[in-house]
Amino acid sequence: MNNPKPVFLVGFMGSGKTTWGKQLAQKTGRVFIDLDDAIVERAGLSIPAYFSTHGEPAFRELEHTVLKQLPLHQPAVVATGGGTPCFYDNMDWMNRTGVTIYFHLPPKALWHRLMQTDITARPALQGQQGEALLADITSRLAQRMPYYQQAHHVINQLHASLDDVLALIR
Repeated sequence: MNNPKPVFLVGFMGSGKTTWGKQLAQKTGRVFIDLDDAIVERAGLSIPAYFSTHGEPAFRELEHTVLKQLPLHQPAVVATGGGTPCFYDNMDWMNRTGVTIYFHLPPKALWHRLMQTDITARPALQGQQGEALLADITSRLAQRMPYYQQAHHVINQLHASLDDVLALIR
């Protein structure tokens, strides 16, 4: 491994950060860290339960704290939450600390993927379905794009291979 810096994967919900992150970690001998899992471990609550009990501002503060306290003393691949880059100085901190990769997908592809998941497990989407979900994804993606595009690398998920991503972090 030529580059021991942590790799932070950013992108919208359903863009494949966790799936790709596990594969990248395995191929590069890095530790895989899912930020959402680290938050759940710290909070002792699921993310939907934390959202409903404490609200989004408290969740974003916890997310920020947990991100900056991740055990990055060994090379790691970190799958972040879809909103992580958009709050506090998270994107700037990830760019200074490691290598950031934005997994880009268009709204319709994200919608298709998210429709195949348990929407109730994603508090930001509030159980939406159909056209309302697509409209919300489109709107949120537009709001988040300025943060996502600050990543060191942008990967078009429709045309990328694991080798393409590996070339960016070696």
